[in-house]
Amino acid sequence: MATARVALLTTRPETVLGDYQRLAELAGMRSALDPGATTILKDNISWHFPLPSANTTPWQMEGSILALREAGFQDVACVQNRTVVTNAFKGTDLNGYWPICEAHSVPVLFNFRPKEMHWVEYQPKGKMLVLDRIFEGHIKVPDYFLGKNVVHLPTCKTHIYTTTTGAMKNAFGGLLSEKRHWTHSWIHETLVDLLVIQREIHTGLFAFMDGTTSGNGAGPRIMTPETKNVILASADQVAIDAVAARMMGFDPMSIKYIRLAHDAGLGVGDPREIEILGDTEVAEQNWGFKVGKTFHSFLAWLSWYGPTRHLQKLIFHGPLVALTYPFSEIYHDYYRWPTKERHIFERWRSESPWGRLFDSYRQQGHLAGTALGGGPKT
Repeated sequence: MATARVALLTTRPETVLGDYQRLAELAGMRSALDPGATTILKDNISWHFPLPSANTTPWQMEGSILALREAGFQDVACVQNRTVVTNAFKGTDLNGYWPICEAHSVPVLFNFRPKEMHWVEYQPKGKMLVLDRIFEGHIKVPDYFLGKNVVHLPTCKTHIYTTTTGAMKNAFGGLLSEKRHWTHSWIHETLVDLLVIQREIHTGLFAFMDGTTSGNGAGPRIMTPETKNVILASADQVAIDAVAARMMGFDPMSIKYIRLAHDAGLGVGDPREIEILGDTEVAEQNWGFKVGKTFHSFLAWLSWYGPTRHLQKLIFHGPLVALTYPFSEIYHDYYRWPTKERHIFERWRSESPWGRLFDSYRQQGHLAGTALGGGPKT
């Protein structure tokens, strides 16, 4: 008998907003969340530039808001975080979230702005695999997250550290401070620890995953976008990641973070124990995705897993870490985007119906399209 449920639908641009509302009903969103609590929408911005499949889509954001409001959840906020690679303000703009949130009266907050939230120490009740050791007993989370529902908005894509990335990985940026790079050598265990913490501090958990355009390659930001026309939802963060991983062509239980979470009873990672609702036949697809390699992924391996990993405390826990920031910015924003990924984005805009839908959001919201032309702009 199935112990977890994942809803899955095929969709198209003309029906996607209604399909998200139908998806929420199939996956039991109303019963998974506390109607009396604020609901945080935690979108995913892997790169501020709108590379297809790298970031939460505008229709995913709007469809989730509409589904929540239809289910009676009126108090909704969107929370952003920043990383070494991404500018949260630019990402919110270039991916079309500002006008959507404004139109639906959803405030956009930033977990690094003291006027909006503070980082407070949290002592988990459940057993930690690594976070208590990495942060020497001083785990911090944003106070705004305590006692609220969270709806994660990941996309369906690969990841150089975790093979696939989805609902569980989506908590990484929101719940850990900018020192979260300390955890990369133990990223799988970190995601499991974060799920333990989420189950303790949140009044409800849910996830919508967008696979309308899915990412194949050296994710989470440098990928080959492939049109798959699917969307998923579940209250089980492990199960939705497992179903997505299987469709991408991976054995979910061979992915460490899924297996660890399954074995710890935090969700269901074995596809044989997951009930698929909706377009069930789609879950049997095998897209044959592979985790690709880039120069950046080689350096990441060298830093966190290779022979120089023993130097990471010297490099990444002190002032030397600042030297890695301009390198990452130059590589991604001044080399990769203008010479490679921008052309992928432009081709997607002109050839894919999802690209044309993205353009319609951009035109309606009057996004700052000039920033798409080259390197980063403030």
